[in-house]
Amino acid sequence: MHRERNITPPPAATFERPTPPSSDGARGRWGWGEVLLWREKHISERYFILILSFIIGICTALSAILLKATIHHIQHFLTGHAQVTEANYFYLIYPVIGIFLAGLFVKYIVRDDISHGVTKILYAISQRKSRIKNHNAWSSLVASSITIGFGGSVGAEAPIVLTGSAIGSNLGRMFKMEQRTLMLLVGCGAAGAIAGIFKAPIAGLLFTIEVLMLDLTTASVLPLLTTSITAATVSYIFTGTDAMFKFNQTEVFAMYRIPYVFLLGILCGLIALYFTRISIWIEGVFRKVQSFWKKFLLGAAILSVLIFLLPPLYGEGYDIIGVLLNNQHDSLMDGSLFYPLQDSSWGLILFLSLIIFTKVFATSATNGGGGCGGIFAPSLYLGSIVGFVFARSTEQLFPALHLPNNNFALMGMAGVMSAVMHSPLTAVFLIAELTGGFELFLPLMIVSLSAYITILCFERYSLYSMRLAQKGELLTHHKDKAVLTLLNLNTVIENDFMVVHPKMTLGDIVKVIAKSSRNVFPVTDDNNVLRGVVLLDDIRNIMFRPELYDRFKVKKFMVSPPAKINISMPMEKIMRIFDDTKAWNLPVIDNEGKYLGFVSKSKIFNAYREVLVENFSGDD
Repeated sequence: MHRERNITPPPAATFERPTPPSSDGARGRWGWGEVLLWREKHISERYFILILSFIIGICTALSAILLKATIHHIQHFLTGHAQVTEANYFYLIYPVIGIFLAGLFVKYIVRDDISHGVTKILYAISQRKSRIKNHNAWSSLVASSITIGFGGSVGAEAPIVLTGSAIGSNLGRMFKMEQRTLMLLVGCGAAGAIAGIFKAPIAGLLFTIEVLMLDLTTASVLPLLTTSITAATVSYIFTGTDAMFKFNQTEVFAMYRIPYVFLLGILCGLIALYFTRISIWIEGVFRKVQSFWKKFLLGAAILSVLIFLLPPLYGEGYDIIGVLLNNQHDSLMDGSLFYPLQDSSWGLILFLSLIIFTKVFATSATNGGGGCGGIFAPSLYLGSIVGFVFARSTEQLFPALHLPNNNFALMGMAGVMSAVMHSPLTAVFLIAELTGGFELFLPLMIVSLSAYITILCFERYSLYSMRLAQKGELLTHHKDKAVLTLLNLNTVIENDFMVVHPKMTLGDIVKVIAKSSRNVFPVTDDNNVLRGVVLLDDIRNIMFRPELYDRFKVKKFMVSPPAKINISMPMEKIMRIFDDTKAWNLPVIDNEGKYLGFVSKSKIFNAYREVLVENFSGDD
């Protein structure tokens, strides 16, 4: 019997559209790895850096505009109802609320230290890593807008510079850029931040070179310019093309005033020295206070009392700068206890002098108490007041002499900023771009240079770089010092020196020498504390006399080393010690004096050459 077979027709042919591969094996989509490969294939490194520079310029400018607008709206909302003829007691409350909210935000949400923004950038560059945390792209904006909006006596520039550098760093890391390019993008972010917040592209470029100490090479100048010009253009589009401060020069600068310009520069340098040293001192006081709440109470008490007594200390103080540049100083004492003295020239001079000497306390208390802000705006603010007070006081003492108060206020801004930040070129071009005061270019340069030279006589480093310089972590334009900064002492310590003890005999030492390839032997006690060294040359004449093996002990012929290297010493200081002692090997100890090993000059030189080739061989 024939059996039928149930034959099913084959399925219809199907056609699948080919899909590009992805790094995770998924079909139908591109992974980030494929995007990076496509970029490397179709866009050269040089042009891609320019594209990233352009993007950074847009992002930093928008961030700066947002920050300034937020601060302005908060201040206007809180102080729009302030009384003119009497004291305003809300000045005792607003700053306290501001640093309290900012402190809580940093402590419980950010959970990281976001103060000293420019110092953090310098540290990132100094370590040749240029890695800035993701949250820095937004956390400083939030904290500083609250701090300054509620009256914190600091500036918004350092937070926006940190924000811009974080944008550059993280954008570069996203596209897997190598370290040298990453450093350049960090500089682009800083340049864009300054150019965007001040509408000053030249100042943005110079700030990166002078303050961040980024080398200007043929490979870096174009990206930095691209970011600066882009950021300034975006700011022009959203905020108009007018200079940040309206300044009308009513008098042509007269050459007979040059000696007074020099004197103003020296005064600005001394005021900057006062500001720098008091800032470091107050910072040390707050550092010793461990409790967050005690820091807050101390900072809040100082800040609120000072602002209540001297209302111009409220916030950034840019409105005060505008008043002085336009000779509208009749309103300076509004809302203060000094209001009855508003018609007295010497009363005004006294009032502004008090601000000069208390501004540093208000600024340091703001940051120390938990707020977030920088010293950029305070230096400009102080400079304008110093220049105004200098000109007004001179006129009061010598009535026949006429010094335009607004012109000297403008020059004072350049002087104090140049000295505080150790950036004379940045100061000159920033003030000129901020105000449109290019006709005063010569006196601006004179004040800036004389102030800078004055503070150099007392302080080698700026307030930004001083903290890193004290730790030996500051990278500078000096290539030898830069290489030494990048060297890590832990990587050059040698541990193959055989250790001996004070109670060991000469015979014991001879046995140790037979096993060692070194001619120096560290002597340590039972706690591993270094007590001295034994030099082979010192015992060579007795080591072959067996009758002396039990008579002499190590403590009898050990000697002190020419110097001891502490593990925390910067490499530059270590090299100075080698030069001073003429030694070739020196022992390394920790902070408790315990022996860690030896470091040799030859080992440092070998490491120096490796770092030089790795990090600087491509510099123009």
